[in-house]
Amino acid sequence: MITFNTTLGPIVIELFEEEAPVTSKNFLDYAESGFFNGTLFHRVIPGFVIQGGGMESGMNDKKGNPPIQNEANNGVKNLKWSLSMARTNEPHSASSQFFINLQNNVSLDHTEETIQGWGYAVFGEVVDGFETVEAIAATETGSVSFHQDVPLEEISIIDTVVSSE
Repeated sequence: MITFNTTLGPIVIELFEEEAPVTSKNFLDYAESGFFNGTLFHRVIPGFVIQGGGMESGMNDKKGNPPIQNEANNGVKNLKWSLSMARTNEPHSASSQFFINLQNNVSLDHTEETIQGWGYAVFGEVVDGFETVEAIAATETGSVSFHQDVPLEEISIIDTVVSSE
């Protein structure tokens, strides 16, 4: 279990280590190292996703580790409350950024191993702190430089707690 203590409350996540071993290990390594501490939930689209794990205060990029293999072909779907890896248009470009699905997002699921069909790897789910996720999703957003859907008040991960339970 991983607990993000955010400026709006805790979010508790359980990883799908069996279904997404590479992605889960990558995320766990970031969590254990404290990488996520001080990062923002920098993209909020109500009814779609909240995204974090790669930007610091002022919308400055936080450099992560090299990209990992996309495990979106693991059969796990982008359902409400699931945790998935964010990436660029390149299917195997995920590093530290993640998102929490605010609804069932079938359009993000793997359909085939092509640029268009790879989808986004689901590797965990929120098991507690749903009200925190909803509070983040309800925040007012705007544009900051070339970034859109940015919370007008920064929402950050204060600290990350990894536990075996």
